[in-house]
Amino acid sequence: MKDFGLMVLGTFFFAFSVAIFSMPNSLAEGGIPGLSLLLYFGLGWSPALVNFIANGLILLVSYRFLPKSIIIKSAFAIPLFSIFLFVLEDFGSAVNDPLLAALYAGVFTGIGFGFIFRSGSTIGGTSTIAKMLNYKFGWEITGTNFVLDTLVVVGGVLVIGPILTLNTVVALFIGKRVTDYVLEGFESKKIVHIFSDYSESIARSIRENLGAHTTILQGKNDGDGNDENLIYVAVPKQQLFYLKKLIREIDEDAFTVVNTVKDVSGGSLAKAHYPTQKTFSSAKEEKQYYKEKAEE
Repeated sequence: MKDFGLMVLGTFFFAFSVAIFSMPNSLAEGGIPGLSLLLYFGLGWSPALVNFIANGLILLVSYRFLPKSIIIKSAFAIPLFSIFLFVLEDFGSAVNDPLLAALYAGVFTGIGFGFIFRSGSTIGGTSTIAKMLNYKFGWEITGTNFVLDTLVVVGGVLVIGPILTLNTVVALFIGKRVTDYVLEGFESKKIVHIFSDYSESIARSIRENLGAHTTILQGKNDGDGNDENLIYVAVPKQQLFYLKKLIREIDEDAFTVVNTVKDVSGGSLAKAHYPTQKTFSSAKEEKQYYKEKAEE
């Protein structure tokens, strides 16, 4: 039921983006929606009707490659998108700044695709092709979809001109980034690698003060023939400043490398490993706590 709700919400946001921002501002889209918009600008054909027919044909081909669950969900999403688009077609109005229209279109398109992908569905076109390539070859869905959409948009130069085509590419890029955030979340995590002669003391301090799970990896021959240890730890980004403070208190010469990741599950990020791990009633309280600790 949750997946169905996400699918309905996603198709509405995407239809809203196309009808309210793309159509009245002469912006194209990627894939089948992009082709339908180009036919609308050039010949006046209804994008809702073109989307329904073209995506229906693509769905008939994709049943050989995609799981039945996706086919069933897409069979609902495709006509639903066309219905939403048909209802909203006459509600849009031109924006004075085409680039601003592209920004809005990208945001709402990204939200829509993010919800659609999270529901395990597609609305046909290049998103269906991206799903097929993901299942068959493991290609990234949003990246593949972006490339296929861009190929379609480039053809829009002949219909809407180079400036509006460039704005369309901007909208697609923003849409991809927003889709990534919807799929992966806004709260990034930090992976920290710490090289130090006092690795055991630093790891113990991190566990006792942050409750984070630490792993000590042993390195061989650093170039001078010496062995060294590496601490590997993942923490929420708001803990990073306090983590660095703990490291400096033990070893000011420690070599620290920080990487940003978005998908971390289990471990100390899911539950406390130590009874001293501090808990918070809200995210705001947690951020304030570590901010104060970093300033001490």
